[in-house]
Amino acid sequence: MHRPSVPHTMVAILLTLVLAACGTQTTSPSAEETQGEPSPAETTAGTDAAEPSGGAPSGEPIVVGSTLPLTGPLSATGVIHQIAGEQFVAQLNENGGLLGRPVEWLVLDDESDQANVATLYERLISEEQVDLIIGPYATPLIISAMAVAERHGYVMPQHTAVLAPLMTYECQFPAWSIGPEPEVYVPEQVYDALESLDEPPSTIAFVTNQSGSTDFITHGQPDSDGPNAVSIAEERGLEVVADIAYPPGHDDWSAIAAQIRDADPDFVMMNSLGVESAGLIEAMSQLDYEPPMMFSLFPAPGPLLGLGDAGEGHLSVSTFEPNEPVIERMGDEVREIVETFEAEAEAEELPYTAFETQATGSWTAWEILVEGVEGAGDLDQQAICDYLHESGAETTFHGQLEFDPEVNNFWPSDQSLKQIQDGEWVIVWPEEAAAAELVGP
Repeated sequence: MHRPSVPHTMVAILLTLVLAACGTQTTSPSAEETQGEPSPAETTAGTDAAEPSGGAPSGEPIVVGSTLPLTGPLSATGVIHQIAGEQFVAQLNENGGLLGRPVEWLVLDDESDQANVATLYERLISEEQVDLIIGPYATPLIISAMAVAERHGYVMPQHTAVLAPLMTYECQFPAWSIGPEPEVYVPEQVYDALESLDEPPSTIAFVTNQSGSTDFITHGQPDSDGPNAVSIAEERGLEVVADIAYPPGHDDWSAIAAQIRDADPDFVMMNSLGVESAGLIEAMSQLDYEPPMMFSLFPAPGPLLGLGDAGEGHLSVSTFEPNEPVIERMGDEVREIVETFEAEAEAEELPYTAFETQATGSWTAWEILVEGVEGAGDLDQQAICDYLHESGAETTFHGQLEFDPEVNNFWPSDQSLKQIQDGEWVIVWPEEAAAAELVGP
């Protein structure tokens, strides 16, 4: 089934899952039923199952509210989180639901705009009166949602905000961690990998989205002389030949492409989001220029693969790549998750259908939420928060996570680096986790 295009208005996606005692069946309102309503149902996710292993859920649904960028510049990544979340909720209901009750997921379109997020989460909590929430995608949007969650005392697992120093609310729980000092961890990991090459780069250019964790990785906190990607590069002897910043939502890459071409660095570190790095590469190609090596921080994975030869050798971060040896080691549960996601992503005509880093972040955030609720045995927000601090959460892709409020609940990172090789993303660093060797220029 191909997901219909979403208009640039606030859209709600209500996943209505069955309550029948002898199985589950998806239901969704007709167009006539929803026409003119303020929060129309956009899609319904669920799975028929004659014999759910946990027994069919019953009783009043537990509603989880969130926003995602279903439209706008972040939508290429938002749809990954949407599909992964729908898959998780369907599987959860097939296996007995949450506290024995069915789960519904109410999603509002934040249109990739941080300015919309606080209002939408306020609506979810105050008007829709959802039982639980989960964070949106992208650090700036997550920070806005976190402020609302803190004001109302809601627990908020979140997929992708790694800017640990700003994530001070003790009941936010990260599903992706680069440790308490991501502005040190990321560049150190990248530069270590580059220094392993026979001919490591000697010059570097930075291209940075000026919002959230992307700018934090490059420049650290404002008015701080602490370490960051630029200062660590200089300490390691890399000559910084360009340091270019652009505002969120930027989409005209011609001027930046010309600046990079003129600086001609050995390595481009683009701390960016979504399709931004693909846009810059296309603009550089129009100038008949290609940097020897390039890295982007949080890209949508499919568009870079879609560049063909222009994307070869590109580097990024990874928490999971579904390479066969890894799936074989992790077992049948992971194989089923990966294969189900791939089928759903193919049906939605995503350019890249692998269950990888972004989907892993979504899956882990949902697991944290479920662990907290089941551990507390209740929907009481403080009880859920206390349980996660005391007992942590067992997750499929990261194992047992422990959450320490002293470091804003960020756990020791297991992040890797991946590279496009022969048209596929593969883990290349650190060496003990690599599925292939890092390839230089």
